[in-house]
Amino acid sequence: MDIKDLKLIVKMITETDITEFELENGEDKIRLRRGTAVSQQLYAPQPVTQMAAPLVVAVQADAAPVAAGEEGTAVTSPIVGTFYRSPAPEAAPYAEVGQVVEKGEVLCIVEAMKLMNEIEAEFRCKIIKICKENAQPVEFGDPLFIVETL
Repeated sequence: MDIKDLKLIVKMITETDITEFELENGEDKIRLRRGTAVSQQLYAPQPVTQMAAPLVVAVQADAAPVAAGEEGTAVTSPIVGTFYRSPAPEAAPYAEVGQVVEKGEVLCIVEAMKLMNEIEAEFRCKIIKICKENAQPVEFGDPLFIVETL
Protein backbone atom coordinates (compact mmCIF):
# COMPACT_ATOMS: atom_id res chain seq x y z
CA MET A 1 0.00 0.00 0.00
CA ASP A 2 1.41 3.39 -0.90
CA ILE A 3 1.03 6.76 0.82
CA LYS A 4 -1.59 7.99 -1.65
CA ASP A 5 -3.89 5.11 -0.72
CA LEU A 6 -3.37 5.81 2.98
CA LYS A 7 -4.10 9.52 2.55
CA LEU A 8 -7.30 8.65 0.66
CA ILE A 9 -8.42 6.33 3.47
CA VAL A 10 -7.73 8.98 6.16
CA LYS A 11 -9.67 11.57 4.14
CA MET A 12 -12.59 9.15 3.79
CA ILE A 13 -12.62 8.51 7.55
CA THR A 14 -12.52 12.21 8.47
CA GLU A 15 -15.30 13.14 6.04
CA THR A 16 -17.77 10.46 7.18
CA ASP A 17 -19.32 9.12 10.39
CA ILE A 18 -17.15 5.99 10.28
CA THR A 19 -15.68 5.30 13.73
CA GLU A 20 -13.61 2.23 12.91
CA PHE A 21 -11.95 0.98 9.74
CA GLU A 22 -9.78 -2.10 9.20
CA LEU A 23 -8.09 -3.28 6.01
CA GLU A 24 -5.95 -6.34 5.36
CA ASN A 25 -4.25 -6.69 2.01
CA GLY A 26 -1.54 -9.34 1.88
CA GLU A 27 1.13 -8.27 4.38
CA ASP A 28 -0.40 -4.81 4.92
CA LYS A 29 -2.80 -4.34 7.80
CA ILE A 30 -4.30 -0.98 8.79
CA ARG A 31 -6.74 -0.23 11.58
CA LEU A 32 -8.14 3.27 12.17
CA ARG A 33 -10.40 4.18 15.08
CA ARG A 34 -11.88 7.41 16.33
CA GLY A 35 -12.58 8.09 19.98
CA THR A 36 -10.09 5.86 21.83
CA ALA A 37 -6.35 5.29 21.86
CA VAL A 38 -5.16 2.36 19.74
CA SER A 39 -1.87 0.55 19.36
CA GLN A 40 -1.61 1.32 15.66
CA GLN A 41 0.54 3.97 13.98
CA LEU A 42 -2.40 6.07 12.79
CA TYR A 43 -5.49 7.42 14.49
CA ALA A 44 -7.99 9.55 12.58
CA PRO A 45 -9.29 12.71 14.31
CA GLN A 46 -12.93 13.29 15.17
CA PRO A 47 -14.41 16.25 13.31
CA VAL A 48 -15.15 19.14 15.69
CA THR A 49 -15.18 22.90 15.26
CA GLN A 50 -12.26 24.00 17.46
CA MET A 51 -9.92 21.30 18.75
CA ALA A 52 -10.00 17.76 17.43
CA ALA A 53 -9.70 14.78 19.72
CA PRO A 54 -6.04 14.14 20.55
CA LEU A 55 -4.14 11.93 18.15
CA VAL A 56 -2.34 9.26 20.04
CA VAL A 57 0.84 8.11 18.36
CA ALA A 58 1.93 4.62 19.31
CA VAL A 59 5.69 4.72 18.95
CA GLN A 60 7.57 1.49 18.52
CA ALA A 61 11.35 1.22 18.32
CA ASP A 62 11.11 -0.28 14.82
CA ALA A 63 8.27 1.98 13.65
CA ALA A 64 10.35 4.91 12.45
CA PRO A 65 14.00 4.79 11.53
CA VAL A 66 16.20 7.30 13.31
CA ALA A 67 18.98 9.00 11.34
CA ALA A 68 22.46 7.55 11.66
CA GLY A 69 24.27 8.83 14.73
CA GLU A 70 21.07 9.67 16.62
CA GLU A 71 19.86 7.61 19.53
CA GLY A 72 16.27 7.44 20.63
CA THR A 73 12.85 6.80 19.21
CA ALA A 74 11.21 8.91 16.53
CA VAL A 75 7.73 10.31 17.20
CA THR A 76 6.25 10.58 13.73
CA SER A 77 3.36 12.52 12.25
CA PRO A 78 0.24 10.35 12.03
CA ILE A 79 -1.27 12.65 9.38
CA VAL A 80 -0.41 15.14 6.67
CA GLY A 81 -0.67 18.74 7.86
CA THR A 82 1.16 21.68 9.39
CA PHE A 83 3.35 21.26 12.49
CA TYR A 84 2.90 23.76 15.35
CA ARG A 85 4.98 23.72 18.53
CA SER A 86 2.52 25.84 20.56
CA PRO A 87 -1.24 26.38 20.80
CA ALA A 88 -0.93 30.00 19.57
CA PRO A 89 1.80 32.07 17.90
CA GLU A 90 2.57 34.03 21.08
CA ALA A 91 2.26 31.04 23.46
CA ALA A 92 5.13 29.00 24.87
CA PRO A 93 5.95 25.74 23.04
CA TYR A 94 4.46 22.52 24.40
CA ALA A 95 7.86 20.78 24.51
CA GLU A 96 11.51 21.86 24.48
CA VAL A 97 14.74 19.90 23.97
CA GLY A 98 15.79 18.34 27.28
CA GLN A 99 12.28 18.47 28.74
CA VAL A 100 10.78 15.34 30.30
CA VAL A 101 7.16 14.79 29.28
CA GLU A 102 4.67 12.44 30.87
CA LYS A 103 2.40 9.98 29.08
CA GLY A 104 -0.60 11.86 27.66
CA GLU A 105 1.12 15.27 27.64
CA VAL A 106 0.74 17.28 24.43
CA LEU A 107 3.95 17.46 22.37
CA CYS A 108 2.68 19.56 19.45
CA ILE A 109 -0.24 20.21 17.12
CA VAL A 110 -0.62 19.04 13.53
CA GLU A 111 -3.24 21.05 11.70
CA ALA A 112 -5.07 19.09 9.02
CA MET A 113 -8.09 20.31 7.08
CA LYS A 114 -8.61 23.24 9.52
CA LEU A 115 -8.64 20.88 12.53
CA MET A 116 -6.03 21.25 15.25
CA ASN A 117 -4.92 17.72 16.23
CA GLU A 118 -2.95 17.42 19.45
CA ILE A 119 -0.10 14.89 19.32
CA GLU A 120 0.37 13.36 22.76
CA ALA A 121 3.24 11.41 24.29
CA GLU A 122 2.43 7.72 24.34
CA PHE A 123 4.90 7.13 27.20
CA ARG A 124 7.12 9.07 29.62
CA CYS A 125 10.11 10.36 27.68
CA LYS A 126 12.77 13.04 27.33
CA ILE A 127 12.86 15.25 24.21
CA ILE A 128 16.25 14.80 22.51
CA LYS A 129 15.58 16.66 19.26
CA ILE A 130 12.78 18.63 17.62
CA CYS A 131 12.88 17.64 13.95
CA LYS A 132 10.54 20.22 12.41
CA GLU A 133 10.33 24.00 12.47
CA ASN A 134 7.16 25.76 13.66
CA ALA A 135 4.50 26.10 10.91
CA GLN A 136 6.38 23.66 8.66
CA PRO A 137 4.34 21.23 6.51
CA VAL A 138 4.64 17.56 7.48
CA GLU A 139 3.82 14.35 5.68
CA PHE A 140 2.50 11.12 7.15
CA GLY A 141 5.41 9.37 8.87
CA ASP A 142 7.71 12.42 9.05
CA PRO A 143 9.69 12.45 12.32
CA LEU A 144 8.52 15.29 14.60
CA PHE A 145 10.64 14.52 17.67
CA ILE A 146 13.42 12.19 18.70
CA VAL A 147 12.77 11.04 22.27
CA GLU A 148 14.42 8.86 24.88
CA THR A 149 12.09 6.50 26.72
CA LEU A 150 12.25 6.90 30.52
